[in-house]
Order: sequence, then structure tokens, then C-alpha cells
Amino acid sequence: ELNESDSPYSVCPNFEKQWRKEIQKTQKKLVLFKKKKIHKPSLILPLWQTFKFLLIKVAFLKVTADILAFMSPQIMKAMIMVRENRPSSYESGYGYAIALFFVGLSQTLLHQLYQRNNMLTAVKIKTAVVGLIYKKALTLANASRQNYTTGEIVNLMSADAQQLMEMTVNINLLWSAPFQIVMAVVFLWKELGPSVLAGVALLLLVIPVNVQIAAKVKNLKKSQMRYSDQRVKLLSEMLHGIKILKLYAWEPAYQRKLMSIREHEVDVLKSSGYLTTYSMLTLTCIPFMVSLATFGVFFHLDGENALTATKVFTSISLFNILRLPLFDLPSVISAVAQTKVSLSRLEDFLCAEDLNPEDVNTNYSGNHAVGFIGASFRWEKNGLPVLKNLNVSIPEGSLVAVVGQVGSGKSSFLSAVLGEMEKLEGTVQRRGSVAYVSQQAWIQNDSLQENILFGANLNMPYYKLVLESCALLPDLEQLLNGDQTEIGERGVNISGGQKQRVSLARAVYSNADLYLLDDTLSAVDVHIGKHLFEKLIGPSGLLKSKTRILVTHNVTLLPHTDLIIVMEKGRISQMGTYQELISKRANFTELIQVFSAEHTNEKTTPVEDLKVFLVCSSSFDQWKTLTNNKEKVATGGMKVSVVLKYLQAFNWRWMWLTVAAYLAQNALAIGQNLWLSTWTAETAKISDFTEWKQSQNYKLLIYGLLGFIQGLLICCGAYVLTKGSLSASRTLHHQLLDDVLHLPLQCFETNPVGQIINRFTKDLFIVDVRFHYYLRTWLNCTLDVIGTILVITSASPLFIVVVIPLGYIYFTIQRYYIASSRQIRRLAGASHSPVISHFSETLAGRSTIRAFGHQGRFIRRNNDVVYENLVYFYNNVISNRWLSVRLEFLGNLMVFFAALFVVLAGNTVSSSTVGLSISYALNIIQSLNFWVRKACEIETNAVSIERICEFAKMDKEKPWIMSKRPPEGWPDRGIIEFVNYKAQYRKDLGLALDDVSFQTRSKEKVGIVGRTGAGKSTLTNCLFRVLEGSEGKIIIDGIDISTIGLHDLRGNLNIIPQDPILFSGTVQSNLDPLGKHSDLELWEVLELCDLKVFVQSLPKKLLHEISEGGENLSVGQRQLVCLARALLRKTKILVLDEATASVDMETDNLVQSTIKREFYNCTVLTVAHRLHTVMDSERVLVLDAGRILEYDTPHNLLQRKGAFSEMVAEAGIRT
Repeated sequence: ELNESDSPYSVCPNFEKQWRKEIQKTQKKLVLFKKKKIHKPSLILPLWQTFKFLLIKVAFLKVTADILAFMSPQIMKAMIMVRENRPSSYESGYGYAIALFFVGLSQTLLHQLYQRNNMLTAVKIKTAVVGLIYKKALTLANASRQNYTTGEIVNLMSADAQQLMEMTVNINLLWSAPFQIVMAVVFLWKELGPSVLAGVALLLLVIPVNVQIAAKVKNLKKSQMRYSDQRVKLLSEMLHGIKILKLYAWEPAYQRKLMSIREHEVDVLKSSGYLTTYSMLTLTCIPFMVSLATFGVFFHLDGENALTATKVFTSISLFNILRLPLFDLPSVISAVAQTKVSLSRLEDFLCAEDLNPEDVNTNYSGNHAVGFIGASFRWEKNGLPVLKNLNVSIPEGSLVAVVGQVGSGKSSFLSAVLGEMEKLEGTVQRRGSVAYVSQQAWIQNDSLQENILFGANLNMPYYKLVLESCALLPDLEQLLNGDQTEIGERGVNISGGQKQRVSLARAVYSNADLYLLDDTLSAVDVHIGKHLFEKLIGPSGLLKSKTRILVTHNVTLLPHTDLIIVMEKGRISQMGTYQELISKRANFTELIQVFSAEHTNEKTTPVEDLKVFLVCSSSFDQWKTLTNNKEKVATGGMKVSVVLKYLQAFNWRWMWLTVAAYLAQNALAIGQNLWLSTWTAETAKISDFTEWKQSQNYKLLIYGLLGFIQGLLICCGAYVLTKGSLSASRTLHHQLLDDVLHLPLQCFETNPVGQIINRFTKDLFIVDVRFHYYLRTWLNCTLDVIGTILVITSASPLFIVVVIPLGYIYFTIQRYYIASSRQIRRLAGASHSPVISHFSETLAGRSTIRAFGHQGRFIRRNNDVVYENLVYFYNNVISNRWLSVRLEFLGNLMVFFAALFVVLAGNTVSSSTVGLSISYALNIIQSLNFWVRKACEIETNAVSIERICEFAKMDKEKPWIMSKRPPEGWPDRGIIEFVNYKAQYRKDLGLALDDVSFQTRSKEKVGIVGRTGAGKSTLTNCLFRVLEGSEGKIIIDGIDISTIGLHDLRGNLNIIPQDPILFSGTVQSNLDPLGKHSDLELWEVLELCDLKVFVQSLPKKLLHEISEGGENLSVGQRQLVCLARALLRKTKILVLDEATASVDMETDNLVQSTIKREFYNCTVLTVAHRLHTVMDSERVLVLDAGRILEYDTPHNLLQRKGAFSEMVAEAGIRT
């Protein structure tokens, strides 16, 4: 468990309090300085106020550790001086060796304490910001929400908050790096006098260049984030609309779209990789260049100056200390720039406009439940009013129907009651608690029971009553785990009607005072709709004493309502009881006549035996009874095959070139130091000073040449590495995308989309940016450690005796750590997905959450999932510190033994050997630590590659294109024949279609009907081969469809699916993503769908941007766009999957007549919930439990008095 002070439950409220203070301060300034421009509230101040004591403590630990780091070179200097001046003095040598050990150990402990506190402070800051983003998402006004897609808001939480955390980890380097540089220069001055200024001047030259590069990298990072946002946004939409992509065979078109964005992203990565090459060069070569400049000037300042071992090796140790702050400073300055971008994005979001709770007045006199007085509303800032001059008073306990055509403002009317729209003028009054059922049901990824309880306690008798009233009991009998069945993300594993009834049950169980029902009955079968009205919504239902506002297209319900509101173009055109409107208003009567062309106005007959009506078959959408897949956490060691897969994508040629370049540069680095060592050894034995002076320049030249070649090799190595890593990024992304798009549709229905997106964001980021860096660092450290051991052993052969046991202990620690760390990382990775999934779910259902007033509960739930993620993160931090303390202890032991052995060797080793040996040993501490850490990073991050590659192992759907291709123009007659066809969703489940055989005629119109779960949708799934048959075959125009590729099949069929799914982009790209049709053709189909006038009224017409999921169109308009999309596909077979469930009768008639007219020479299969849509079919296919009960003309079936005539009688349709 976490300490109370570390948990989100205390961190988030404390930070929020400071943020509110900051906002108030800014608002006060705005009032005081009206004319002056005031900046938006800053996140920095509230963060400082909340975490200042932690940040100060961390800074104190850092400065102490930094000071200790400079003591080791001074002790080494004393040891070399002892050897130079008093070769026989042993005692002080032992003292210095022990001092080296204890100084190193103290520095290790302080540094690790700093690291621990630093990481924990950083993660607290991230937690606080994530909590604030989540809370903000729940209060964001709809006008502000238009500016942010779900992907962008999720990115703020995952990428920008993460950037802030990484900046906090490095923030101390902003002062610590200059402090270390100044200290190093002071100590170097003591050794080499004014000549050190030459080195400093070189440093000062390099820093601005590095800052320039850091700024460049920042701009590239911005571009990369922009492309990454675009890519994730498109991918998210593709995954949410995957059914459309598969049914229309659009995967290649969208794959190309995504790949072109990815190419731009890879180009940015390439530029940034080449800039990193320069950074690598400066990091490795700066100590050498500085030492070369300093030594060169040191000789030329004074002819008497000689390089002694003391001066050289003390200086080199100090130059090595200089290396890290010099490299860190520019990258921290660059990180500051990146963080400014993230901060700005976060501040913009957190300062976006909220809903105004005062728009709705809940404290008023009068006995009406809802009232509007001269109220006008709009959705978008600066947009036109959507609702105008509403005046209405709704009495408590009444049942109100809101009717009108598509886009007349019915759903907006409910949103205005909820306070979801921006109020321009007038008054809105609302009393009591609210329950809201949205038009597109919002379902949580939780058990069915938890979806209904929605945070309330279980009251069993009432719960049972609610299930019975919502007609859910027969469905529960079919689910394997009853009401404990887990519903997948967005309710993927239950049907549309069940989703709607579950969200209705949630509303009823909340026992609110006011019920807002947005077209709740449209998605359910007629008999279930009747049951819901009688048992629940109507005058004798469970809610009879409550106020109910029902948006509906079902005219048969109107006589039973207390008040009818007719909406037209955002105004209330008529209002009154059914009788009043019929008697007074001619145009209402016309509306009714249009609505009820195929409906009866007679009083509906009570439902007698619900059991008969709701007989569900065992085929109840059977893959859908699977419980939702939780993210799997891999276990065990890293598989070599995973790294091989990466190296394969990396390209072996680049891999071997990289290894060769790094080997050569490390060999040269050792060569440089050995050259210095022999040089100083010669200096100690000088007899002829003049001769020695002549050789100095030559020696300096060789030293410089070795460094120059090393620099070239570093550039080559970094360049080759960039090439290889880009090749790996490209290959792995392409493979992943290809694998995902070839998965069968069932996979998307049982795997949360969050898991798949995680592969394309977090895991791909590691491949793009991190993994090659870890490989490079590990390779460098390995060569470094081997080089160090060789150098020390050549100076003190006894050292090998210590290396072997220390090496054994070292590898034992490494194995022990890697096993636990790897698993902790994996668990942390898997615990991150629920944070994102819960956030995405909240964004999708924010209106429902706000309507029920459950914001507080969802904030607590968010804190719970963040808490779980933090537990793993804290364990990870602590395990890292555990490792570092032990490794650095071993490193300090190595330093101690290296020092001890040179003391023991006495006069047999020169002072230059002492210097070389100890300066290398001091270097090994960091190298050892880095070596294990990077080995572990490679292991744990290889998990990302493993996760990316796991889709390759999953079962794919059949090939898109096969060698056998259908002839051009197939199908030309549209004859569909099912021959003894059987299908099942899983081997262990019963048959979903059982021995189905029937044949359509050419151009025939066939209606498909049956109870819930009879196999209607399964039939269309089999026709499109979304579900492959287990026996029998389907023949279309003489071709067995299982013998051709999926795209040849799906590309030649046509479907208008149940859910109107649109993609963000223009109207044009939604109608014709493949760009096959001219504008003229697009306008023609828009006219046929009654959308031409609407699209012409938009400023950009066909180029009007449709927002994510088509949210800026009404559901009815979305359905019409889907119809227009189908009209463009000139094929001989059309499947209509309950396509008119979300539109009013008038639009329904328009759709039906358009289909009749435009598809007259096509075979049309209509899967219907509402029977009137199939009454004029040429034949009707009646399914039950996956078998065909009846197949004949509607007239003959009605005469036969079988299942079909029974259903017609139940629906109350006049024949």
C-alpha cells in the first residue's frame, strides 16, 4: 500500500485547491487591469505551492551528492603524489584506498536517496495533473469539447502529463549541471592554471551549438507529436468503425491513409536521429577536445611546463565528471522547451470553458418539473442558435412526448434541460434528480449488474422488478453468467436493443424524479417496445408517478401522453394534448398521417405472455457471450526470438556496422589513455629537457589524431544506428497495422480498443525512440567495462583474482533484479491500460455521468485505477534503487581493490600506472550501473516488441484477394443461395445457424424477421463471411463465396449497417473514401437522401468537417449519410440491417422509398425489428433459434397463421 500522502486521494485535492487559487488570482487581475492583456493561469505556481518542500529536499540531497563526487579525484591525486614523491610510503597509501571506498559509498547512498525522492516527487506531480485533467473532462462545456477529440484529450493525459513528470525528474540538472561545471573548472585551475581557460572557452562554444540543436529537436518533437496525434486519432476511428471498414472492404484505403501519416512521422524521427548523432559526438569527444586544448595551451604558455601523472590523471578524472553535466545541460534545456509546449497544451485545456451550472435554475416556485421561459441555446461558441425562444412548462408527474423530423432539435431539447448547451437568453427551470437515457446507449466495461446499479446499493426486490419491467430477464437466462456477465468496451458483446434496455434499467433503478428518454424505444423490437411502454414508461407503468420526457418517432404512443411538444427547426411549433392538437392543428394531423402511414392508431393490446414474445435462442449472438478479454501480462524471461525479430527489422547489415564502429571507437579511447600514460611515464624519467620538448609536439599531435579518428567513428556508429532504428520502426509498424487489419471482426468485439491503441502508442514509442538507445548504451557500457578490466589487470595482474568473485556476485544480483523488475514493469504496463480505458469510457459517457450527478464517483474510480498503477510504479522505483545501491557498492569495492593493489605493488608500478588504473576504476562505477540497468531496460522494453508481435500469432481472417477472382461485373443477377449452411461462433458453443437452406430470385426483395437472437444478424455475418461457416455453402450467382477473396466478396456486396458510423473528415471523404466518384455523383446521392439542402447550407458544403464519430450531425442525419454512402456503391445485392431504427417515420418512409426506387434492380435483404418495414417485401424469411421456420410471401404467411402472423398480430399492424 502507498502512504496516504503519496496516494491520488490526497495528492489530487491538494493540487486542485492550489489550481483554484491560481484561477481566482488571474480573474482578479482581469478585473483590475481591464485593458492590459493578462496571461492565462499558469500550472507552474500551483505545482510549486503543492510540492515545494519535496522539491527543496530533493535539491539539498543533489547538491550534497555532487560535492562528494569531486572528492574521489582529489584522493586519487594524493595517491599519485605519494607514489611520485615518496615511493616507499605504504601507510598513507592504505589510508587513501580506504578513504576512496568510504567517500564513494557515501556518495552512492546520498545519490540513491536523491533519485528515490526525485522519482516519487515527479510521479506525484503527474498524478496531480492527471487527476485535474480527468475532473476537467467531466465539466468541459460542449463548445470547448468541439476543439478536442477523444484521442487528443487522452494524449494530454498520457503524453503531456508524462512529459511534465520527466521534466521534474531532470529539473535539478538546470542548476546542478552549471554547479558541477564551475566546480570542475576550479579544481582544473589548481592543476593546470590559466591554460584551463582554453578548455572552458571550447565548452562555451559547444554549449550554444547544443542549445541550438536542442531547439531544433524541440520543433521536431512538436511535429512528431502532431503527426502522432493525427495517426492515433485516425487509428482510433478506424478501430471504432472497424465493422464498416471490413463490410465495405475499405481497409487498404484507410491503411494507406494511416501509412502516409506514419511516413511523415518517420521523416521527423530521421531528422531528429541525425541531430542526435551530433549530440553523441559532443558527449563522447568533449572531454578529449577539452583536454587536448588545455594540454596544448599548457605547453605553449610556459616552456618549463611538464605533464606529470598527477596533473594528467587528476585532470582526466575531472574531465570525465564534466562529461555528464555538459551532455545533460542542452538536453535539459531542450526538455524545458518541450515541457513548455506540453504545459501550454495542458493550460489551454484546463482553462477551456466549463458548463455553467447556473444555466439551469433548480430553486424556483411553482409545481412544474421543467420550465423554459424565452430560452435560446447553441452548441458551438459563436455558432447559430440551435433552439430558439422556447416557452414551455411541464407539470410534475406528466408524460411528455417530443416529436419532429430529423434534425428538428428533439435531442437538443433534452440537452437543454440537462444544461449541456450554452444558454444565450431566457430561463431554464428543473427540479429534482435526473435520469437520462441517451439515443446511443452508453455502456460501461463492467458486469451487467454493475451497469444497472451504477454505484447504488443492491435492493434485490426492486432490482428484480426493474429487470422485469425492462424485459431483461429472458436475456439474462441466455447469458452464461447471468447478470454477472462482463460487458465489453462500449457494450460490444450485447445487441443494440439490449444496450438500450440496460441503460434504461440503469435510469429506472436510480429512482430519479425526472426521466429524459432520448428515442429509447427505437432500437428495440416492436413487442419489446410495447412491453417497455406498458410496464415502464406509460400511464400504468412503473414510472407513472414520475415526470417523463420521451423523444419518440412512434406515433402509436402519442394518444397515451399528457403533453406533446412538436419541434420544427429548433422551435416549438405546436404543443398540447393529443386531442387538442388533432382537433386544432391541420398540419399536426398531416404529420400524424405521414408518421402512421403503416401504423395503427388503435389502442395497443396489452402484452399477455412476455415469455412467448422474448424466446431467445441458444444462438444469442454467440461470440458476444464471451467475457471481455483482460490484458494479458507476459511472464518469464525475455525471449531471444523477440530481440532477433527486432534485429531482423533493424537489418543485419546495419547491426554489424554499428558493432564494428563501437568496437573501434572504444579501442581508440583506450589507446588515447595508454598514450597519455606512457607520455607521463617518460616525463618522470627526463634527463635531456630539450630533446623532451621536441617530442612534446609530436606526442600531442598523435593524441589529437587518435581523438579525431574516434570522433569520426562515433559519427559513423550513430548514423548507422539511426538508419537501422528507422528501418525497424517502419517495418514493425507496418507489420502491426497489417496484422491488426487482418484480424477477424470477433477479435475487435472481445478485445478492448484501448489495448490495441496501446500497442500503437506506448509500445511503438519505445520502438521509435527508446529501444535502439538502450541497445546502443548497453553495447557501449559492455565495451567500456571490458576495456576497464583489461586496463586495470594489465597494471595490477592481481586484480583478476578480485574480478572473478565480484563478477559472480554482480551477475547474481543482476539475475535476481532483472527477473523481478521485468515482471513489475509488465504489471505496471498492464495497469496503465485501465487508466486510459476508464478515461476514454468517461469521455464517451460524460453527458450521462453529469445527468445522474455521478461525477464524484467517477473521479474516485479514476483515483482507484491510478492508485493501482502507482503501486507498481513505486515498486519499480524502489527495485531500481535496490539495484543501484548494491551495484555501486560492488563498483566501490573494485575501486578499493584497484587502489589497494597499486599500493601493494610498491615501486614496481610507476605513478602514471597508478593514475591510469585508479582513473579507470573510478569510471567503472557508472559503467557497471548503466550496464545492468540497460540490460534490464532491453529486457523489459523487449516486452513492447513482444506485444507488437503478438498480433502476428493471432488467427487471421481468410485472404483478402485469392488466385481465383470473380468475373468483372459479378454478381450480375443477385441470386443468393444458402445450401445446408451451418455456422457457430466458437467450437464449444451451439450452432448459430443450423442447416439453413433457401434461395432468392434475381432482384427479389426479402425480409428477414425473428425474435431477439433468432440468427438474423448471424445470417448477414455469414453472407459477408464475417463468420465463416462450419458446413454447407453460400452461392452467389453461381460462385461459392468461400472460394474467392474477402475483398472480392465484400467489395461487390452492399450494406447499410445498424449503427450509423462516420469518420472525422469531410462529408466527401465519408461518402467516398476511395475517391472513385465525381462531385456531381455525390450531389446526386445527397439529393436522393434529402440531404442536399442541408449540405448546401453548410459554409464548406462537401468539404464540411464532420467531427469524431459524426457528433456534429444528428443520429438521423448520420443514418442518411450512411444511406447516401450505400447509394454510391452500385452493386446487385443490398443488405439492410435495421437501418431505420434511429429515424422518424417521415425519414423512415423517405429511406424506404429511396431504397425501393434506387435499388429496384437489386436483390435486397432487409433484417427488420419493425415489421412494417418488411410487409411489402416479395418474400419473408422467418428465423428461430438459427433455423428457418417459414419462407414465403407475406400474404401466404399471414394466411397460414404461423409464427409470422403471430408476430404481426403482436405488433398491432393492420393487414
